Amino acid sequence: MSQMTISSPAFADGQTIPVQYTGDGQSLSPPLEWSNPPAGCLSAAMIVDDPDAPRPQPWVHWVIYNLPPQGSLGPNVGQAQRPSQPAGAVQGFNTAGQTGYMGPSPPKGHGVHHYHFKLYALDRPLDPRPGMTKEQLLSAMQGHILAQAELAGTYERR
Repeated sequence: MSQMTISSPAFADGQTIPVQYTGDGQSLSPPLEWSNPPAGCLSAAMIVDDPDAPRPQPWVHWVIYNLPPQGSLGPNVGQAQRPSQPAGAVQGFNTAGQTGYMGPSPPKGHGVHHYHFKLYALDRPLDPRPGMTKEQLLSAMQGHILAQAELAGTYERR
């Protein structure tokens, strides 16, 4: 049986996220593709965070849920002012308290940061209310996660 995957045509797993998808560029959300959801998957959710941030909890860059079980997101879907997301998809709050994607922008000289694009296959769609935080999304998904896939990108500001 194939395992669920997530990838990006913009960067390979473990590689540098191109500047246009960071806070030093246009802060566009990168294009993403996912496939091979497990049987019974009715929706997907994604959390993007940076565990290398100099704070007690990872910095959350993006929360998006009610995605199709298999599909893709083009670049710039995560911009709150440009909601070109799939029908039914809902974006939540990042750590800055904003809706949508926030490009990597680690402190200068802090070294390489790792950005984890975590995709969750769910056995049901979630409440369509907008603006869930990472913690609220994790709570809503509890007991409904069928599989998980991850893509990691890196970025460093010198």
